[in-house]
Amino acid sequence: MQDLWVFGYGSLMWRPGFDFVERRDARLYGYHREFCVFSHVHRGTPEKPGLVFGLDRGGACRGAAFRVAGEKAAEVYAYLQEREQVTSVYLDVMRPVRLLETGEKVAALCFIVDRAHLQYAGKLAFDDQVRLIAEGKGQSGANPDYLFGTLTHLREIGIRDAHLEALWHAVLQRLS
Repeated sequence: MQDLWVFGYGSLMWRPGFDFVERRDARLYGYHREFCVFSHVHRGTPEKPGLVFGLDRGGACRGAAFRVAGEKAAEVYAYLQEREQVTSVYLDVMRPVRLLETGEKVAALCFIVDRAHLQYAGKLAFDDQVRLIAEGKGQSGANPDYLFGTLTHLREIGIRDAHLEALWHAVLQRLS
């Protein structure tokens, strides 16, 4: 069986939840990390949605590529379907990602936002993002924890995202 590469750009980076052989810093071209998905399960509910990341069209996204051993690939794929596709808001597709250390390109499983899905939020105003994140809570916990976990991991790998930093400070201010 062939190894499976999985691209993480949000919580998959800091909480993959599956066995992998190696983890590499990677970049996906043609998509960017965006708070563009209303969360109805993990970080919110249909009545009070939270906000989570999606890979949306345009730009590039730095994240993590995980190599899963071939004999575990089907098990990991099933796990990711259960975790990421609870409401089918993503399209699971194979896309080339560049491993940053070596420059090598590998085909990786990516979860791209489905713009036709009812939970696609598009580009929201900053204040709307703050409100949704501050108030969201779902099966996986409070929405601010999701933002903080991703922001912390990005900092650890040397990525400073001014928008996410500002969002975090605004969420903290709203919560205090």
